[in-house]
Amino acid sequence: MRAIVLASLLGLLVAATATVAANERALLLRIDGAIGPAISDYITTELTRAEQQDAALVILEMDTPGGLDTSMRDIIQAILSSSVPVVSYVAPSGSRAASAGTYILYASHVAAMAPGTNLGAATPVQIGGMPSAPSPRPDKEPGKGDRERDETTPATSMERKMVNDAVAYIRSLAELRGRNADWAEKAVREAASLPAHQALEMKVIDVMADDVAQLLRKIDGRTVKLATGKVTLATAQLSVERVEPGWRTRILAVLTNPNVAYVLMLLGIYGLFFELANPGAIVPGVLGGIALLLALFAFQALPINYAGLGLILLGIVFMIAEAFAPSFGALGLGGVIAFVIGSVMLIDTDVPGFQLSIMLIIGFAAASLLLLMASASFAIRAHKRPVVSGHQQLLGSEGIAAADFQGTGWIRIHGERWRAQCAVPLRAGQRVRVTELNGLLLRVEPVEESNR
Repeated sequence: MRAIVLASLLGLLVAATATVAANERALLLRIDGAIGPAISDYITTELTRAEQQDAALVILEMDTPGGLDTSMRDIIQAILSSSVPVVSYVAPSGSRAASAGTYILYASHVAAMAPGTNLGAATPVQIGGMPSAPSPRPDKEPGKGDRERDETTPATSMERKMVNDAVAYIRSLAELRGRNADWAEKAVREAASLPAHQALEMKVIDVMADDVAQLLRKIDGRTVKLATGKVTLATAQLSVERVEPGWRTRILAVLTNPNVAYVLMLLGIYGLFFELANPGAIVPGVLGGIALLLALFAFQALPINYAGLGLILLGIVFMIAEAFAPSFGALGLGGVIAFVIGSVMLIDTDVPGFQLSIMLIIGFAAASLLLLMASASFAIRAHKRPVVSGHQQLLGSEGIAAADFQGTGWIRIHGERWRAQCAVPLRAGQRVRVTELNGLLLRVEPVEESNR
């Protein structure tokens, strides 16, 4: 009984110690580069883990040019519903929180920046082929007299919808956190940016700190509003644990790289084509199927223009058709053009980090064109090659006379005995060449040794 009681007390002590340790720990997550599905998965997963482990604080250390709207909104939703305070910290010096990073900064419970950093330029980027930045327009509105049009007003209804939705979203986040909503609107409508010291003066951010240690000291005692209610931060003595992305996030980051997804798609298509052209090869079909499924998984997480995808498939079909039905280059050239245009259109966003490399497109187009030319060359050479089977193979072949004859007689050729006709007398064993086929009768001529 004493042993059981001691073991129970020891277990309670260990659990209490673990809880205290978790409560005295801050998790540091790093957002470095464009915000996409992989970053979104990484942040949302670690925020959930922080809640489960009862961590005291989560710090998002950012340096981002922006990212995809869907990924940004997933991260913001996770922050807004988190029961653990989240601090967004633009660092180190030289970093930025542009576009999507500005929205995340506004959504966080505490917004902080290091000296020498900046934020802003939160105008929505191109969506569906529509330019988001204000387009050139006349100085005066038609039918409005001399009243000048506001240069920051988007030109089309689609642009206005996008910008107004973004303005409403960032203003709601600013009002929720008590930050400068007017400048937030300006960042969307005019793509305005601010350095760290001005952002602090204009109450766009809450704190400016040189490093994480100073950040923790400066926000100590600050009261923030969580989804579960208000809490007062006690951060001065927290230990910081840097959490790196797991294997799942790293694999997702590779697969959702547009260039990798593009290569996987093409490898998948060509692999399946070679399998169908050579049934039983197995390896091209297996590898092609795996590559194509991985590409489709990546595409469902990326903003894909399906017209571009259709043009790529049409171009590949045309290039393959050229190899089987030569059209003097019309199908092949049209296929290459459709392939290149579709590749340029494939990724439907201007977000940095989510665009296809033009050199990769040119490289695949050139490789496909070379493969097409090689196939056509092989087909032409095969067409010119002498026939090696059937009766037609006898034309030009040489044999020997089976016996002396004049006019019609017998010859031996390819191990067979054929009836032949010759305009000149032949002697047994004399070599002859077939010049014409006439049913089962061969027309031959003698082959002189000098000619041979």
